[in-house]
Amino acid sequence: MRRLLLVLSLAVVVAGCANHSLVPKEQAVAIKNRDRTLAPHSAAIQDTIRQSGNVGALAFLDPGDGHLIVLPGDSPAEAWARYLASPSGSPTDRVSMPPVISFVHRADVPKAPESVTYSFLQQQETLRTTLAALDTEVRKLSDSVVATRRETQTSIATAREDTQKALDSLAEDLAAARKFMLQTAELGRLNQEMNVENTNAIRKLSAASQQVSANSAKFADTMRQLSDSLENQLKELAARLDAIQKRISDVK
Repeated sequence: MRRLLLVLSLAVVVAGCANHSLVPKEQAVAIKNRDRTLAPHSAAIQDTIRQSGNVGALAFLDPGDGHLIVLPGDSPAEAWARYLASPSGSPTDRVSMPPVISFVHRADVPKAPESVTYSFLQQQETLRTTLAALDTEVRKLSDSVVATRRETQTSIATAREDTQKALDSLAEDLAAARKFMLQTAELGRLNQEMNVENTNAIRKLSAASQQVSANSAKFADTMRQLSDSLENQLKELAARLDAIQKRISDVK
């Protein structure tokens, strides 16, 4: 911003501070009178410039009491801005300014004094204030952009983290589902094997039951045959006993 002020001040000074031959006669006389009144104070002006270490200074006599005022700076606008930034440059303590002020260069700078109008310095102050306000707004906007970018990055990082957690959870769910499906398939296989074994066992049991039924039928038939044979034998035995009994009776 200081470079911009220096460029603008130089441009306005070059345009506004023309050679005495290009200004009206009355203005030329006023400039000569101003230079004449400052001439006795040249040593004091140069001492102040040398002590400040700047390129030059705005020099003028106070319109009120006529005392010398020297405002060091590297250009008219910079010297005025430096003065306004100092405690004595506050609106309440600011000195009265003549319509036209001289900017005196340091003794080793081969330049003649430049004439600067007070209105130009006021314009520079307004421009500086506007640029400062603009710079403040730009800084606020930059800070806002940085904050927004930081919040966006934080939101993106949070979204990535949440997405990664969701993906990890989904992977775990898929792994659990796969394990459950494998277990279900294994149970299905075991169930099928058990069904086959049960079917075979039922078939064997049915065959054994049929065999038991057949054996039971054979046993019943055998028992019937034994019963019939025993009955016949008992009948024969009874007949023999009757015969023996009869014989015994005949012998008596």
